[in-house]
Amino acid sequence: MKNYILALDQGTTSTRAIIFDKQAKPITQSSMELRIQTPQNGWVEVNPLEIWETSMAVIKDAINDAEVPYDEIAAMGITNQRETTILWDKVSGKPVYNGIVWQSRQSQEICENLIKKGYTKLFQEKTGLYINPYFSASKIKWIFDHVPGVYEKAARGEVLFGTVDSYLIWKLTNGESHVTDYTNASRTLLFNIHTLEWDQELLDLFSIPKAMMPTVTSSSEVVGVATKLWEVDEGLNIPIAAIAGDQQASLFGQCCFDLGDVKNTYGTGCFMLMNTKDKIVTTDNGLLTTIAWGLNGAVEYALEGSVFVGGSAVQWLRDGMRLFEKSKDCEIYSSRMPGSDGVYMVPAFVGLGTPYWDNDARGAVFGITRATRKEHFINATVESIAYQSKDVMEAMIESSGIHIHSLAVDGGACVNDYLMQFQADILDCKIVRSACAETTALGAAYLAGLAVKMWKNKAEIKKLHDINAIFISNMTVAKREQLYRGWKKAVEATRVFKV
Repeated sequence: MKNYILALDQGTTSTRAIIFDKQAKPITQSSMELRIQTPQNGWVEVNPLEIWETSMAVIKDAINDAEVPYDEIAAMGITNQRETTILWDKVSGKPVYNGIVWQSRQSQEICENLIKKGYTKLFQEKTGLYINPYFSASKIKWIFDHVPGVYEKAARGEVLFGTVDSYLIWKLTNGESHVTDYTNASRTLLFNIHTLEWDQELLDLFSIPKAMMPTVTSSSEVVGVATKLWEVDEGLNIPIAAIAGDQQASLFGQCCFDLGDVKNTYGTGCFMLMNTKDKIVTTDNGLLTTIAWGLNGAVEYALEGSVFVGGSAVQWLRDGMRLFEKSKDCEIYSSRMPGSDGVYMVPAFVGLGTPYWDNDARGAVFGITRATRKEHFINATVESIAYQSKDVMEAMIESSGIHIHSLAVDGGACVNDYLMQFQADILDCKIVRSACAETTALGAAYLAGLAVKMWKNKAEIKKLHDINAIFISNMTVAKREQLYRGWKKAVEATRVFKV
């Protein structure tokens, strides 16, 4: 019997592998940090070889630590940081440049030129996205423009493009499979979410050869076999049976299978998704329309709001400001002196996402007085994560017409009870924290398990879902409105100030 699923979760700042059993319980995991490079202001890059090396290392560590026979691992599911762009040589497999991370703004000028030419509506109608350096297309064009010879090689079919999932699968299968899934394809600004194909018109606007694009598959099917895990015994191979961008994998891992189900992931950024089933909901208030997953021959869609700086604001307090040594210490300071005493922190370190989409905004702090303490500054930064998520939810309610009573939460920062309680207070919404902290990896495991028949269907999976904690609002309406008004004023002032 094959009783286990291996999930590889390749994120922005770490790579982890988790093995789940049939009850969807993690039996072992391995994690390694990933170094992010910032060669210039607004640029965020990563070494693709380090992505590959950390992925191999954590997979092997998890399997070795699990102490289960290799042949009991039924399949592997891969979930990944989305939009991050890698181009590599088709023959040698060597990257032609660093991976350009989703947060990077180095291709902003390319996007602005297209916006000035009036292409915003075209891209939104076809892809559900805004023209923004956040997405993959302009990153590809930037590499063409700045790395000599790459465009010419790509035009000859000698260079491949992929988001992180594509790159890892190509490496794992020794170059046999150049694929991605609907969820990742829908984040490139090149994929038509209506026809479910790479759109030639959009490719041409970025001068991107179609031959370099991966084949698009569903999120739950066997797309190749990982033959590069063990070099001694070629029989120890694992089918790769699922691909999903990290936020869609989280939506699936939270069992948000019904119309109007919403989850928010508090990772490096914050990403709120609402399942809209087979409906493509287009909006003008900063939300994105994206593909939730492809499963059993059908595609489902989601509304998404993106907060660029979430948990990374806490990392900044730790590493940049050196206000505490460990991220968990943040909550200790909050318990000592709750509240921010009128201080607002707007962490627009790389611009603002939904609903503003302001690439030029930068971080700012307001309301500081002589009485302001370290704890107030820390709390204001933590609260900014909740305020930004409220901005997203307000837009989501307006666009969908669905009132949100419950929000499923996950991600590293959601372990902070102070943040979760403030989130419940400012949203006036029940916050439901999953018992499994790794719901992104769990979603990839579920999708892989469905592909190889470990689980029959979504109904069986839903029975396995456990809850860790529920947070209910304790804040008065007047207090909530007062605090949120202050936040909106702080954001407005931040956007006015330009360097």
